[in-house]
Amino acid sequence: MNEEENTIDCPECSSKLLDDVYKGEIVCSGCGIVVEEQTADYGPESISSDPSERMKLARATGQTTFSQHDYGISTSISMGTKDFSGKSINTTMSNKMRSLRTWQDRIRVSTPKERRLASILTKIGSACENMSLPYNIRETASVIYRNLNDKMEVKGKSVVCMSAAVIFTACRQCGTIRSIEEICKSMCEASEVKAKSKLATKYYRNMVIELGTVMAPSTSINTYISRIANVTKIDARVERTALELAEKMGTGGIMDGKAPNGIAAAYLYIATNLLGHRMVQREISDTAQITEVTIRSRCKEMLEHYKLQITLKAA
Repeated sequence: MNEEENTIDCPECSSKLLDDVYKGEIVCSGCGIVVEEQTADYGPESISSDPSERMKLARATGQTTFSQHDYGISTSISMGTKDFSGKSINTTMSNKMRSLRTWQDRIRVSTPKERRLASILTKIGSACENMSLPYNIRETASVIYRNLNDKMEVKGKSVVCMSAAVIFTACRQCGTIRSIEEICKSMCEASEVKAKSKLATKYYRNMVIELGTVMAPSTSINTYISRIANVTKIDARVERTALELAEKMGTGGIMDGKAPNGIAAAYLYIATNLLGHRMVQREISDTAQITEVTIRSRCKEMLEHYKLQITLKAA
């Protein structure tokens, strides 16, 4: 029995009182009289030394989230077979609790709009978790869809494609590099990726054109270079050389209007050849999600308009 001392004395023998947190009673340490029963427990669900875990287990944290349709402030009826004092619940009360639990689930998403919102937010959360996207991407995507749900007709649209378009918009706003194909790949089967990505692209364009979605400044070429290098596991010297080439050549002039992933792939391919690392164009193009022709075209443009001077250091 877990007991804690109480500051109030016993009204019968003036002995100290003890709190029995498991039975929810306050008893006297001297005469054993039960001073109070069925006391409320305002502490956390369990004891934890980790502050983050303690915050998750707290009964009332005041934290809300946009990734849940009810902002995460709803209550739920547990599936336990015992009450707070440890006594077993009889069959009649168990049936009543089951009925209350069913009606609670129905009331939480009572309208078609709420059901659609809950479905989209659940799909967004699972996709972000599968791609290991940060928490701010999930929250941003949830806010974007909430605003979209109020301004644009989303009824009848594909849940998967709409979720992919919203996540892609959130990635663009937060400066995270993810393509629509990657997002669709984590949400549907391989045979449906191509069709779903086209429809998701259409939804994304409608969001930008009709709603005037403001995008963050375009991600720098250095970010694309680092991501491609990390995925392909290229040597760190190749990555540094590619970053130096991007800094010296710049991204303006002939690179205006070109896709940044193609430019980054070209810098990496030139760097691999300068340092003598054998790497075929297909490995880089698959990671950058471009064609090999694009890499050759960008490399040709760079070598025609810029002069590379290589200095060899003596061993």
